Amino acid sequence: MSDCCRPSINVARGERGQPVLPEPMAGAGAAAAAIRVEGGETFVGTDAPVIAVDGEGPRRRVRLHSFLLEPETVTVERFMRFVEATGYRTEAEIFGWSVVFTGMTEGEPAGTATLSQTPWWRRIEGANWKQPEGPGSSIADRLDHPVIQVSWNDAVAFARWAGGRLPTEAEWEHAARGGNRQRRFPWGDDEPSDDAIFCNIWQGRFPVHNTARDGYPGTAPARSFAPNELGFYNLSGNVWEWTADPFRVRSLARAAKARNETARRHDEKVLKGGSFLCHISYCYRYRIAARMGLSPDSGSSNTGFRVAYDI
Repeated sequence: MSDCCRPSINVARGERGQPVLPEPMAGAGAAAAAIRVEGGETFVGTDAPVIAVDGEGPRRRVRLHSFLLEPETVTVERFMRFVEATGYRTEAEIFGWSVVFTGMTEGEPAGTATLSQTPWWRRIEGANWKQPEGPGSSIADRLDHPVIQVSWNDAVAFARWAGGRLPTEAEWEHAARGGNRQRRFPWGDDEPSDDAIFCNIWQGRFPVHNTARDGYPGTAPARSFAPNELGFYNLSGNVWEWTADPFRVRSLARAAKARNETARRHDEKVLKGGSFLCHISYCYRYRIAARMGLSPDSGSSNTGFRVAYDI
């Protein structure tokens, strides 16, 4: 089921190259604009998992220090400033390709191939953060949208340059719920639909028809839709967000052990929040407790991140 959200790239280690992690730059981040989230005893996960194989449960108690978290995902414009300041090359640029949702492309660009298990994902030569759908595509009209086609390694590099880090899964959930409270979505428990639009997810029949009733067939600006009461935008839908944590399913079941072995072998990391490709009928992962694991070299049409800071 996770492949419908985004397949792992898992490029052979010898092909990866070594993206250079730039040194932190004072003032490069947006810590002054970040929101303080009070720590204390809270929880992560749920005792009523919808997709148990993803490791949504069991609910477990954790204690957090207070932290800062940026209200929106890192935008194309901010990532561009990072690249200009450091000369950083993303992993998709080093590999020479990335994966693109077929609904974002017109026709079949040269040098592409569908992924056998997930024909709605296509490997496209030349796809990267600057040309997210491959050669001929542009970021000029989406500078305020989340940067996409960025891997976990790319996100860590940006966060380090900014003087911050990626949030943990527990921090992400705590911020999304607005503290230590029970709720399914950042806005509460009301289910989004074609008439009740709270976030940027798929409307229509996946993957053949997106009505885009929410106004966006792809990503939306990072500050679109109403924030939760703490001031965080788009913690559900729009783009999956990388977190600092390794992916693990807390279960002794045979399927969980097999999933954990795959995650360990590929060093998978946890992503949260779902994306504009999610829908309750097949990928109900825009809930706060939902999660996904991908290899840290994976980037795509619907993967981004936001930055946290220690206090």
